[in-house]
Amino acid sequence: MTLPVIADLRSDTVTTPTPAMREAMAQAPVGDDVYGEDPTVNALQAEVARLTGHEAGLFMPSGTMTNQVAIALHTRRGEEVICAEGSHIYEWELGMMATFSGVVPRFVPAPLGVPAPEDVRAAIRRSIHQSPTGMISLENTHNKAGGTVIAPEVLHQIRAVATEEGLPFHLDGARVYNAAVALGVELREVTGMFDTVSVCLSKGLGAPVGSVLTGSAAAMKQAHRYRKMMGGGMRQAGVLAAAALVALREGPARLAEDHRRARVLAEALVNAGFSVNLAAVQTNIVYAAVPNAAQRAATWAEQGVLANALGPDSVRFVLHHQIDDETLERAIAVLTA
Repeated sequence: MTLPVIADLRSDTVTTPTPAMREAMAQAPVGDDVYGEDPTVNALQAEVARLTGHEAGLFMPSGTMTNQVAIALHTRRGEEVICAEGSHIYEWELGMMATFSGVVPRFVPAPLGVPAPEDVRAAIRRSIHQSPTGMISLENTHNKAGGTVIAPEVLHQIRAVATEEGLPFHLDGARVYNAAVALGVELREVTGMFDTVSVCLSKGLGAPVGSVLTGSAAAMKQAHRYRKMMGGGMRQAGVLAAAALVALREGPARLAEDHRRARVLAEALVNAGFSVNLAAVQTNIVYAAVPNAAQRAATWAEQGVLANALGPDSVRFVLHHQIDDETLERAIAVLTA
């Protein structure tokens, strides 16, 4: 017999809208966003652009779409995208860079999700015998590395490489607010040096749907066309943008608690005999080495705790604002029994 769910730790995307979000959605003024006429969407786009240090923004259904629109903006067919090993744009975006933009990844080593600027420079290709480099993309926080953070000084060093080489510089900022909170800096300190930034509002911030791509006004005008091509024209999307505005206003202040609880969970797992790289537990994600991961996750699910088996011996746990201390304590009791 499967017990009711105690804690859903599969992702921070599983949260449900708060009462404030539902009220904002009910009251949101709307228009046709494909025509640029939804006032709530326009307000969200302008606010995210301001916070990231850019001219304009474009609201889309998902972070996959914002990332792939950015790749389409910056590259030509047959080029390479330099990215850190394990990057979401390759691992979990279903080959879309090849399918839509006709480009392929060029990976650089990234211990704890942080590529070295000299390795990024070494990955750039100019030879007529090789696919030329089209852009550089980073991910902050780095999901597959464990939710790890790239510090501003490294970002600026890689920005210098991009500038010297004349290459566009994109940030997959699915959890960039987690990075800013962990670093104790304003968001623009980790976003302002990029040409385009994807900010997900439905992960740690807790919105039900959506990401915003930010960049120059000219880039966002072209991005609007690519969004339409990908099926991202959502018409009266203000009902979604209204919830995202609440998440943007209220979500960042809660992230430090998610980070604290992730550390509590990681240490409990280690004490129970699981292997966790504690150096990688920097934000709200915990990866644990678990033999027969899928079976173990299924057993935990039957006991009311949900987690993602992401390999034969790896389970990912993600903390979010709808997991409080009491819920986490009950979950740990199941996971460590």
